[in-house]
Amino acid sequence: MKKIALALLFIFCLLPLAGAKAQKQRQTNPCENAPSQYEADECAHKQYVAADAELNKFYNQLASKLEDQEQRAQLKAAELAWIKYRDADCEFASAFYKGGTIRPMIESFCKTDVTKARAAELRQQIEVFEQ
Repeated sequence: MKKIALALLFIFCLLPLAGAKAQKQRQTNPCENAPSQYEADECAHKQYVAADAELNKFYNQLASKLEDQEQRAQLKAAELAWIKYRDADCEFASAFYKGGTIRPMIESFCKTDVTKARAAELRQQIEVFEQ
């Protein structure tokens, strides 16, 4: 009987943690309460536009710190190659939803995630450059 009571106590202690994790997962999709798929697509696109603006801010900061024209050209070439990668990768990720109304949202979420990761890379490069 004690084992059952301990097991139940353990389960009841874990329930709040599971609820917190589910709440956190819900918060990661800011578009989940959109009343229609069109509005969810628009919401996801706005998330991507915001991430892209942040990326451009870091790109311009890094470019302005580079005095060597060759380094600036390398940064530009790397960024153009990265843009091709991002677009191709996210087009592939959303291809599973081809013909579906959810596809634009999936592609925008993918672009947002990849763009945020690239922005973090550029921010890190700025920090290294400033050391």
